[in-house]
Amino acid sequence: MRAFDRYAPFVQEYIYQNHWENLRSIQVAAADAIFNTDENVLLTASTASGKTEAAFFPIITLFSEDMPSSVGCIYIGPLKALINDQFSRLNDLCAEADIPVWRWHGDAAQSHKSRMLKNPSGILQITPESLEAMLLRKNALIPKLFGDLRFVVIDEVHSLMRGDRGGQTICLIERLSRLAGVNPRRIGLSATIGDPEATGRFLSAGTGRRTAIPKIEQKGVKWRLSMEHFYISQENNPEENENVGPALPVLDEKTDTAPQNADAGLGYIFEHTKGKKCLVFVNSREDCEAVTTTLRSYCEANNEPDRFLIHHGNLSASYRETAEDIMKDDAIDMTTCTTATLELGIDIGRLERAFQIDAPFTVSSFLQRMGRTGRRDLPPEMWFVIREELPEPRSMLPETIPWKLLQAIALVQVYLEERWVEPPRLDRFPYSLLYHQTMSTLASCGEMTPGELAKKVLTLKIFHRISLEDLRVLLHHLLEIDHIQRTDEGGIIVGITGERVINSFKFYAVFQENEEYTVRSESQELGTIVSPPPAGEKIAIAGHVWLVEEVDHKRHLVYCTQIKGKVPAYFGDCPGDINTKILRRMRQVLTESRNYPYLMQNAVLRLESARNSARSSGAAVSPLICLGGNMWVLFPWLGTYAFFAMERFLKLRCGERLGIKGLDSARPYYINFKMKASPAEFFAVLAEEAAKEFDPLALIYPGEVPVFEKYDQYLPEELIKKGFAYGALDIAGMKARVAEMCREFEESAVSP
Repeated sequence: MRAFDRYAPFVQEYIYQNHWENLRSIQVAAADAIFNTDENVLLTASTASGKTEAAFFPIITLFSEDMPSSVGCIYIGPLKALINDQFSRLNDLCAEADIPVWRWHGDAAQSHKSRMLKNPSGILQITPESLEAMLLRKNALIPKLFGDLRFVVIDEVHSLMRGDRGGQTICLIERLSRLAGVNPRRIGLSATIGDPEATGRFLSAGTGRRTAIPKIEQKGVKWRLSMEHFYISQENNPEENENVGPALPVLDEKTDTAPQNADAGLGYIFEHTKGKKCLVFVNSREDCEAVTTTLRSYCEANNEPDRFLIHHGNLSASYRETAEDIMKDDAIDMTTCTTATLELGIDIGRLERAFQIDAPFTVSSFLQRMGRTGRRDLPPEMWFVIREELPEPRSMLPETIPWKLLQAIALVQVYLEERWVEPPRLDRFPYSLLYHQTMSTLASCGEMTPGELAKKVLTLKIFHRISLEDLRVLLHHLLEIDHIQRTDEGGIIVGITGERVINSFKFYAVFQENEEYTVRSESQELGTIVSPPPAGEKIAIAGHVWLVEEVDHKRHLVYCTQIKGKVPAYFGDCPGDINTKILRRMRQVLTESRNYPYLMQNAVLRLESARNSARSSGAAVSPLICLGGNMWVLFPWLGTYAFFAMERFLKLRCGERLGIKGLDSARPYYINFKMKASPAEFFAVLAEEAAKEFDPLALIYPGEVPVFEKYDQYLPEELIKKGFAYGALDIAGMKARVAEMCREFEESAVSP
């Protein structure tokens, strides 16, 4: 039976009302998998391909034929904004069939949540953190709320697979299913999956089911893509430095006035967002604030009304929702500066163009961000704006290489050439998550024997690499620090210190958070910041500058008033990790002579100057370059985790033999150090040491406790070290690269 004919009449009517002429291939494939099998389903297709409807058309059809007696489907979304967006879409779809749709997250009204608790039914939309809170605080209600749960839909599943948050999500689904006595089918949705089979195994963990992964025939899509390069500061004459090309003017001085200390790259964005609806993506909240402030200063310098909005995770809900509502209005042409908070799934209407400042860290992120455009029959369109500080005339070789430009080109090329996207990282030792789920399980279930606790926690599939001995070590440590206590009967309960951790709302999240202060101006909440300055200093938030009037450290409040000016923002560190595949392609960008059609004039000149510099210095072919005297630089061309291993390998395994001193890294691009050994000696020692078998723990620095994840601070040192050494350091990738570098050196030594 055709998929359309199988849909419920109200779904068919919805399709007619929206003037769909036919179903998309993803919707046909999803209907077949959901209606005709009992398997889990992974739906992978490009952004705006209709994945949400593909999953929910069959689900609500089945519900209309046999209404669940509890919540029948949980939709897990990674972002509140995504849930809010999908809530209105699903509400419209389900209203005709009287299938309730509920949303449950920190910004949802308590009255709305109370109605769901009284009448558990339909579809519940929730974040992983809110689901954790529900299992912890409403444990006894779980059978009533989810006793007839049939589906769990995980949206943007790729975003949950690069750290503990994805593991937490799978743990929560398993724990809930056990409590409610159900085994719901899982449906994963994503536009950017690097390894569908591995993702399918992740999705099916603990279900006893296979995952169906329909092969979707997708039409070729043409991109509008450009990449331009700018220098941030141009006080020096760029032509004084032979390593860089000239900085070209980008603004028509007849029409645009640049503010004082203007940033040429942002002037370019200011010019090309006029009269258009755009997104400007940045890689951190600090950049988001700085870019918004600068773009607004361009408006002021040109006597134009402010046409820039801001959206990131530290802003208050009202600020974020205002930006979302304005962007959804097709009659208003404004531009929003944003981080990853508008990267995932949200349909903000007739979006004409996306800008990316500098290179994102992953191909997945690039595809998601470009995928915000290309809706409403417009082609996907992204403009990269790559900025770097102008190198000083006497800059060392590594500082003259345009790393961000190379990275952006590499991200684009690996996808165009191979359709490659980062695979999930599923082989870690998630000890931080083990602490979190142990404490959450104990708090929700009450007193248990160690054996009962071990059975509940270690049978969660995400902990398949964790041994009973590891858990024993953890429990002994938690007894010592009073996070758990023994009862007179020999059971275990949460300790006094542990209760303080669990009772904080921050416990629900497994991703790292900084100590945040709420910023207020009169009665308006602006958002949150980390480490507020004292009264009298300035802060940047919500795209404006504010004077701090008072800091209430006890209540974590900052009171301020708006002023004019410019000041850096700080919300805490925002690290990113880059795959070795990208670094290797960056090297190829330097060594090959081909042109890339999306490069604009400045970028073409900058790349050519970098290639000339790499050829003349030997950096294009040799990983080890002498910078003069006993100063050396190593270009490993390794991703973040293998680069970590290389740094430690050089220092701890090879440093003494080679006399390496002053090792300093610009991760993951290059390593500077002083050394009196010759290149031949260097590679001989590396080859010899890499050939030896050694425990990964040997790459932990003496006295180091590498706290890496949120709850590492509560772990015994031996588990922290083991988790970092065996889970974070890519020693195999590092050793393979050492062998490759040694071969390259030998070949260069014998070549004429």
